[in-house]
Formats: sequence, C-alpha cells, structure tokens
Amino acid sequence: MLSASKEHELIKDSRSGAAQTDAFQRAFDVTSAAAGLLLLSPLFGAIAVAIKLDDGGPVLYAQERVGKGFQHFRVYKFRSMVTGADRHGLLTASGDIRLTRMGRILRRYKLDELPQLFNVLRGEMQLVGARPEVERYVQMFRPQYAEILLDRPGITDPASLAYRREDQILSAYKIEQQYAEEILPAKLRLSRDYQKRRTFMSDIGILLRTAFALIK
Repeated sequence: MLSASKEHELIKDSRSGAAQTDAFQRAFDVTSAAAGLLLLSPLFGAIAVAIKLDDGGPVLYAQERVGKGFQHFRVYKFRSMVTGADRHGLLTASGDIRLTRMGRILRRYKLDELPQLFNVLRGEMQLVGARPEVERYVQMFRPQYAEILLDRPGITDPASLAYRREDQILSAYKIEQQYAEEILPAKLRLSRDYQKRRTFMSDIGILLRTAFALIK
C-alpha cells in the first residue's frame, strides 16, 4: 500500500505530465494554424474576392458558440449563405435556397471552415476536438457537454468525419427534430469516446483522414 507522500508524488507527476502534454499540443496547434494561414493566404484572398463578386455581401460570418468551460466565443467562417440567413433557422439541409452559388462550393469542400484557424490561434479552438455548438443545443445535452467542454472544441474529429455530409442526411421537413434526436446524440457519443482515448498520434491520424476526405 502506498504511503501518503508517495501518492502525492504520483499525483504531482501525473499532473506535471498532463500539463506538458497540453503545452506540447497547444504549441503544435498554434504552429500548424499559423503555417496554414500563411500557406493558404492566396486561397483566402481568392475566396474573399469570389464571395464579393457572387453577391457583394460580407466575406466572413461570425456566430456565437460555446467553448471550453461553457465560455462563449465567436467562431469564424467564410460566408456561404445569404446575409441574415440565420434568422430563418440554424441548420442547413441539402438544397437549402439560402446558400449562395459560391457558398455551395465552399460547403462541398469544407472551405468555409478555414477561418477557424484564427480561432485556434486565439486559443478558443484546437485542430482536433468536438465541433463547437450553439447554446441551444448545448443546453439540450448539458451533461455530455460538461465532459466534452473540459477541453477546447475543434475543427475536426471522428464525428466530423462520420457526418461530413450531414446536410445530405438532414430532411428539410423535420430538420430540427432529426438533428436533436438522431444526429447530435450520435456525434456526441463519437466525440466523447475519442476524447477519452485520444493521443497526439491519433490526432495526427484524424488530421490526415480529414485532408484525405477533402481531397477525395
């Protein structure tokens, strides 16, 4: 049986190791996000021009989401829908008439998510983690999110890959019910399971799978 002093040392070493891992993970995310923004800057410029030429509206869209520790932040995306579209619902099914011509292309290749690299730099998100959700759905599944939001939300994870074509699954006639009762619970299960067993190398695997899915 371990003495109290030995248990204290083991707990201290465990916490120290976890802190080092978190610091390494954060350094990797910041470096990768900064490199990505630098390398993709020509693409960012081209997308911005295309959005402006398409309908003349704003290039970026910001929406409040719930992050680590239930703290709110604004997630950034390239605007893919007509201005003010979120007043008519937060979910999007395939063929949604609110999508712009450029927006359909951005959504198809997930290019609308690229500005979230800024959220990674700001410390609000990480590269791999459960997708950030709006307050409404977080409150519906608060016990699950209490576990998930011990960490930062992310740009991609196994649930994001499994439901990459979520808009094609959702039915425009019962979109809210289907998302709340079927899709989101399934995504939360995948995200929680991965969070419990994730490693740095498994995160690299998720990033590679995400890149391959986009190319494919």
